[in-house]
Amino acid sequence: MPEPVKKTISAFTKKPKTQEAEEGSSVIFEAETEKSNAKVKWQCNTKDLVGSSKYEISANGSKHSLTIKALTPEDANTYAVIAGSSKVKFELKVLSKKETSATASEESSVTQEQQNAPPAAAPREDEATAPTHDVPPSEDGQPPDTRQDLTGLFTEKPQSAEVTVGGNITFVAKVNAESLLKKPTIKWFKGKWMDLASKSGKHLQLKEFYDRTTKVYTFEMHIMEAKANFAGAYRCEVLSRDKFDSCNFQLTVHEAFTAEGFDIRAAFRRTSTEGKEDSGELDFSTLLKKRAVQMSAEPDVDVWDILSHAPASEYEKIAFQHGITDLRGMLKRLKKMKKEEKKSAAFLKKLDPAYQVTKGHKIKFAVEVANPDVDVKWMKNGQEIQPTGSKYIFESVGNMRYLTINHCSLADDAAYCCVLGEEKCTTELFVKEPPVVIVKNLDDQMVMKGERVEFQCEVSEEGANVKWEKDGVELTRDESFKYRFKKDGCKHILIINEAAKEDCGHYKVKTNGGESVAELMVQEKELEVYQSIADLTVKAKDQAVFKCEVSDENVRGTWYKNGVEVKPDARINITHIGRIHKLTIDNVKPDDEADYTFEPDGYAFNLSAKLNFMEVKIDFVPRQDPPKIHLDCKGHTAESTIVVVAGNKLRLDVPITGDPAPTVIWTKGGKVITEGDGRVQVETTKGHCIFTLEGAERQDEGIYSVVVRNPAGEDTADINVKVVDVPDPPQAPRILSVGEDSCVVQWDPPLFDGGQPITGYVLERKKKKSYRWMRLNFDPYTETTYEAKRMIEGVEYEMRVYAVNGIGMSRHSPASQPFVPVAPTSEPIGLCVDDISDTSITLKWKAPERIGSADLEGYGVEYCKEGSDEWIPAIQGLTERTSLTIRELTTGEKLQFRVRAFNMAGPSAPACLAQPVTIREIMQRPKICLPRNLRQTLIKKVGDTVNLVIPFQGKPRPKVTWSKDGQLLNSALVSVRNSDTDTILFIRKSERKHSGQYDLHVQIENVEDKAKVTLQIVDVPGAPEVLKVLDVWGFNVALDWKPPRDDGNCEIAGYRIQKADKKTMEWFTVFDQYRRTNCVVSDLIMGNEYLFRVFAINLVGHSPEACNTKDSIYIQKTGMDWKPATYKELDFSQAPKFTHPLVNRSVIAGYNATLSCSVSGVPKPRVTWYKNKMDITHEAKYRMLSKHGVLTLEIRKPCPFDGGVYMCKAVNDSGEDVVECKLEVRPQIAKEEKKAGGSVC
Repeated sequence: MPEPVKKTISAFTKKPKTQEAEEGSSVIFEAETEKSNAKVKWQCNTKDLVGSSKYEISANGSKHSLTIKALTPEDANTYAVIAGSSKVKFELKVLSKKETSATASEESSVTQEQQNAPPAAAPREDEATAPTHDVPPSEDGQPPDTRQDLTGLFTEKPQSAEVTVGGNITFVAKVNAESLLKKPTIKWFKGKWMDLASKSGKHLQLKEFYDRTTKVYTFEMHIMEAKANFAGAYRCEVLSRDKFDSCNFQLTVHEAFTAEGFDIRAAFRRTSTEGKEDSGELDFSTLLKKRAVQMSAEPDVDVWDILSHAPASEYEKIAFQHGITDLRGMLKRLKKMKKEEKKSAAFLKKLDPAYQVTKGHKIKFAVEVANPDVDVKWMKNGQEIQPTGSKYIFESVGNMRYLTINHCSLADDAAYCCVLGEEKCTTELFVKEPPVVIVKNLDDQMVMKGERVEFQCEVSEEGANVKWEKDGVELTRDESFKYRFKKDGCKHILIINEAAKEDCGHYKVKTNGGESVAELMVQEKELEVYQSIADLTVKAKDQAVFKCEVSDENVRGTWYKNGVEVKPDARINITHIGRIHKLTIDNVKPDDEADYTFEPDGYAFNLSAKLNFMEVKIDFVPRQDPPKIHLDCKGHTAESTIVVVAGNKLRLDVPITGDPAPTVIWTKGGKVITEGDGRVQVETTKGHCIFTLEGAERQDEGIYSVVVRNPAGEDTADINVKVVDVPDPPQAPRILSVGEDSCVVQWDPPLFDGGQPITGYVLERKKKKSYRWMRLNFDPYTETTYEAKRMIEGVEYEMRVYAVNGIGMSRHSPASQPFVPVAPTSEPIGLCVDDISDTSITLKWKAPERIGSADLEGYGVEYCKEGSDEWIPAIQGLTERTSLTIRELTTGEKLQFRVRAFNMAGPSAPACLAQPVTIREIMQRPKICLPRNLRQTLIKKVGDTVNLVIPFQGKPRPKVTWSKDGQLLNSALVSVRNSDTDTILFIRKSERKHSGQYDLHVQIENVEDKAKVTLQIVDVPGAPEVLKVLDVWGFNVALDWKPPRDDGNCEIAGYRIQKADKKTMEWFTVFDQYRRTNCVVSDLIMGNEYLFRVFAINLVGHSPEACNTKDSIYIQKTGMDWKPATYKELDFSQAPKFTHPLVNRSVIAGYNATLSCSVSGVPKPRVTWYKNKMDITHEAKYRMLSKHGVLTLEIRKPCPFDGGVYMCKAVNDSGEDVVECKLEVRPQIAKEEKKAGGSVC
């Protein structure tokens, strides 16, 4: 099977390109798609753009354009155009008007005076100058100042070089990153301020490479087709955290040979391949490059002379006559020529437009005057500078005048002016504040619970502001005064009072020039025993005192005698003073002999000792007694082992008896031990012989024999002495593997265990640049392999080990080789098959849950045949997308697929499919996913556009059939478009005849699915019919009419009744939305004649014509005086009463819901809505409506939180009434179902 190759398919035949435009102008980006009428989306910084007064988006067939008007500096961004799965990025660069003027002026200016101009004098080391922000600093010839102390990061610096106009040149800088924690950042500058990173393009390219074997970064700056204005001073800066280095170099550009007598007009013509004068880009290279063809003749006229003497209104005419297409460039050149003609009579050399100096340094301004005897004035922001103190120094040397400003501060950032008579020259000084860097980093700390913690760092400047963070969260002062911040000059201290376990974590201090991280570990405080209780042997009636001392004076405890708690009484006294606990027993009796134990409260250990009761016995010794060694042993020879710690005193006190007193001899290995050695002392007293050895050493180990003799006989005993010591240090530990924040370290046991078995090991770690070691375990660790955790990824560490036995802890081992915790990412998740055919398969997955500090480089996709272990790459290299289509596979073959994520540490664990996949298209049952809005009748007005998009599923591509009322659709009336996943029914201009039921059939072989859509096209109704006047009395007229014949294909919602006085014929509405077909019009004026008309109203609107009364109606005048009868005023007041209650409802979250009820009452009751007995009148989520007594509560897009009991309360002067209901809000359907069909199928 051939190896699949990744194919790049673009939907664009013409892509937009990066452009530069002047501020205030407009720019047009054009793109052309492969397919006409393709959907195209424009973006700016990943945000979609819509048409507005700022952005004009147009599309004409396959051509698409984006116009950005009135450009501002904020419009300089990265843009993108998207069509289907293709995305093209491009940039817009906005040049200010000053930059545009300066650039055009430089490019067109290649005069001989610039080539022969002498270089400016180099500034002194303690001075700083900077060019103007408006004119590029390429011709000052002065090397720029460095910003901070250099640390020698460069292993190879770029060197000064020369190039001919039109030639190419490359500058190379190399940095050794072996001692750097992060990738260095490099910047290329021209002059002192122009960052070349933003100038990359046709003539400039910046590249970088990294060699993993030598750990060397190589940075290159390529200059192509060099121009004369490229000459000047350049600077290369490299920065890595607190390390900085800078290098200055020069570029000299020599002008190529120029043929005599070439036409200046030809130099300003545009280059174009389309034959249009205004197309292509400006090409000034004809002024610089050597010409291959000699110009045949000189121009007949001097265009420069004509333009210089002509008025501005004639410039365009002159350009047309002489064939100048780039008039704008020539005018800029002409303007500069006119400016150069004006020279100052007082100043021979003026100040530069701008200077720059670092805070704390000094700067020197210099001007050259024509008259050496004149005096000048120096001004600062319009105020004359007075020579006071050592801040300002004025000098006058010949024709030169100097102003020196010492110890520049931010207050010196101002505009300066040198005044000589009526002439003056100005400049602007920019004072740059250096970044605050951390001189001394934080140290990791490990403390016990309750102790005070201080993190201290030192910054480069006093009074600088720093920010403290814990695990990424900024620390502030709180009411509990948990954290305190202290400043002492350049030192900044974070104080934590009474550290607790929750204070563990990584603490970071930040400045505007760097940061430092340290880790705090808090351990539970262990109770230490300073003095344990000891065994006592007490005579009868003596006092026995058990005493112990612990580290915490607040700890209480309990005394036990043979496991039974001891209670104080007349003889027994228990005391606790500070850290000392005492048990005192007076007048000791034989019953007091027992084991006594002290248990501190809250700790799982105890201290035990035994009280021995001694009875006094009198032994009568015979006059003649052979010598006897009283050791606890059997037989003539006594062997016992005594263990002594190296360095301690060895004291052997042997009880002996004998009469007369025996002589004692000590031997070791057959040699008699004497006191010749200063460490040995032998002493014999009555009843004892004592052997003392000061500072026991390893060679003192062995068997010591003691022999006692007297005339009655002799006795001998052997004592085995064993000298034990701390073990030797282990070998240097080895780092087996590293992870994101951990490492696995292994070491070998020490060569000598000190005579005692090794009980464990203690490990420590530290950062490479720190001097403080942090202990990782307090209890001895018994294995020789340990996993150290809680490290900071990307920081260099070292490890060392101590060995521990019963005597103590050895010296530390040598430090391990430095290592950096970096781990691969976790495996990609959610790998699944998105689509499959007979020759291809589409896989998709999600990004790994854990990326780590190293950037994700991409994904590698591989496959192998079932039963094989050979994994074949699906594409060459890596892909940045989380989906991939693998093509050109063999039909019917079973393949296993896996995906791995790659970063700097290498590949992650693979994400594999659960089982092999057979490359064969799978049949899928047809299924129509009818959108929710189409499940009910779709109502459209006449003339509206109908566009129904109905998705479906099924493989292979199903057959789609539309029918209306049982008949196939007429393509002349309705348009249908089908795709693999959906079908579209389109009616450009709907009519009444389009109403009806549309049936959709989706069929694959003998399996099909059906759906129906009901479409109702509505129009305005016709006019009502037969408007009659039934009766006229007093001021009233009774009207009656019939409904219209044509209701507009929808229900009649009501009628509008209007009246008009026959004199004025102005129509006034009497009733609107009136639902009956008869009414009484009242309040007419006697003596007037009226006409009436009626309109019908439905969902679309009112009828275009009205039904009018045939004759006018005259309201008769009466000749008698009418006296109203007196009636008792009736009380029409009525308490509120709900005529239609609220009904319990269940709705779906995210869709608007309404609750309705109706109420009656006189006067009109005041209505209040409640949710769970809480007033919701002023809640923005709810909308309350009241119309003709019908009350409606609209809940906008409810969520499950909006469920509950809703209550409506109506109140007036006559009483009140309440009605309530329950609202249940169900959650929306699952996201997987949404993806499948966009709605419930």
